[in-house]
Amino acid sequence: MSTTTVPTPTSLVRLGHARVDVTPPIGIYHRMWGAARHDRATGVHRPLIADVLALAPLDGDGTPLIRVHLDAVGLARPDDTALRAAISEATCVPVNHIQICCSHTHSGGLLNPDRVPLPGGDLIPGHHAATRVNVARAAAEALAHARPATITYGTGTSAMGANRDYRDVGNDLWACGFNPDAPADQTVTVLRATADDGAIVVTAVGYAAHPTSLAWENTLISPDYPGALREVVEAATGAPCAFMLFPCGDQGPRDNYVGGPATADANGRQVGYAALAVLEGMGSPATDRAYEGPVVSGATLGVWRHSPHDEARRAATTRFEGATATVDIPRKPGPSAAAWRAEVDRLEGVAAEADARGDTIAARNAAALAERARRWAGRLTHLPEGATDPTYPLPVSVFRIGDVIWATCAGEPYAAVSVDLRRRFPGRTILLSPLDGPAEVGYLLTAESYGKGLYQEEPSLPGAGSLEVLGGAIAGRIAALER
Repeated sequence: MSTTTVPTPTSLVRLGHARVDVTPPIGIYHRMWGAARHDRATGVHRPLIADVLALAPLDGDGTPLIRVHLDAVGLARPDDTALRAAISEATCVPVNHIQICCSHTHSGGLLNPDRVPLPGGDLIPGHHAATRVNVARAAAEALAHARPATITYGTGTSAMGANRDYRDVGNDLWACGFNPDAPADQTVTVLRATADDGAIVVTAVGYAAHPTSLAWENTLISPDYPGALREVVEAATGAPCAFMLFPCGDQGPRDNYVGGPATADANGRQVGYAALAVLEGMGSPATDRAYEGPVVSGATLGVWRHSPHDEARRAATTRFEGATATVDIPRKPGPSAAAWRAEVDRLEGVAAEADARGDTIAARNAAALAERARRWAGRLTHLPEGATDPTYPLPVSVFRIGDVIWATCAGEPYAAVSVDLRRRFPGRTILLSPLDGPAEVGYLLTAESYGKGLYQEEPSLPGAGSLEVLGGAIAGRIAALER
C-alpha cells in the first residue's frame, strides 16, 4: 500500500516569547575547568541570555507551561529552587509546570554557593538575585503576550558534534574527547513558531553536543557555540532563536578545548547552517504533504503538494497534556560531603607545595583533583529528601503538545536515551532537554559504560542502570499520551 500523506509535526498553541540578558559581571568567579589557573572572568565573548517560552492550550483552558532555556552550566539546588519560585510568583504558574533547561556552557562561570568564598565569588549572590528578577519578569511578559501560533517541526543533521568517550590505547586510559570510532547522535531538530499572519514569532534549535569548544585557557564569559548558532538563524529569519540542548553526556564538538573564541563561533555556525537548511525545507504552517495524483507529461509525474489541515487534523495538533514527576534511579554509594571537604584541603596543600617548588604540572594536576573533590562536596550538601542510598528521585517531565513530545529531565544523560526513544516511537518528534533541575545529579551513562574508568562515572550520583530506568519511564509516559 502506498503512502499518500506525510504528516508535518505540528503544535497549535498559545505562545509567548521573551528574552533577557543574564551575563554575569566581569570579575565574577569563572573557573569551570580543573586545569584552569585563573579564577575570575576577564571579559565577555558574547552575552549570555535566557529565552522564555510560555505555552498554553489554544482554548486557554488549562495550565500553561513555562520553559526557560538559560545560558548557564547548571544551577545548584538552592538557586534552582529560588528561580522556579520567583517565576511561579510572577506568573501564577505552579512550579511543576516550570522548566529551567540550562545550555551547559562551560564558559558561563561555575556559580554555585560553595564558590562564594573564592576570588570573584562575592559577585555570585548578586548575579543570581538579578537573574531571578529578570527571568521572572521575562516569564510574566511571555505569558502576558501569548497568542495563537502554529509550531512546525523538522529535522536535519550536523557533523559538528561527535562521540567523546575516547579509548587512549597508548596510555591505557579513557579520555574525554573526540572519538572518531564511535557513532554520535548528530540530529538537528528545529521548530518554527508562526503567528496567524504568517510572521515568525520565534525559532528554536535542538542539538546534542557539550558546549565545550572553549576550555581551561579561556577567561571570557561565553555561551560557547550556541551564541553563533543563534546569530546565524536570527540573521536569516529576523526572529529570535532559542537553543535547546539535547542529551549529550557522551557527546561534544569535534573541535574543542581551545582558549580563543573562533572555534566556538565556527562550531555554532555549522549547526546554525544545518538549522537553516531544515527551515528552508518546511512547508506552510498547518499543512501536510499529500499526494494529489498523476500528471501525464513526458513521464507520468506523481504530484505532491502541501495540503492544509482539515478539522480532524487540526484538533490533533491542539492536544496539550502532560505532567512532571520524579523517577527513582539507582544511586551509587560514596564518601560523605565532610570527607570530600577534607580531601579538598589536602589536595590544595599539595598544589601549594608544587607551586612553591616551581612544578606547574604537578600543581595543575593537584588543583584539578581538588576541584573534583570540591564539586563532590557541593553536590552532596543540598540533596533532596529521598536521595538516600540506593536511589535518587530524578525530576522528569513529559508533555504532549500537538503532535510533539516536549520532555525534560535533570542530569546529563547519554545520547542513547534520545536514540532509543526515537526507535520506540518512529515518526514522533521528541524534544528532550536535560539539565532541568539541580546540577548535583551528574551523568547517566549506558549500563555497559560503568566500570570502565570513564570520566563521566566519577562525578555522578547515578549508578549503573539509571539511564535505562530514565528511558523506560519517559517511554511509559509517552505511550500513555499516545492513547
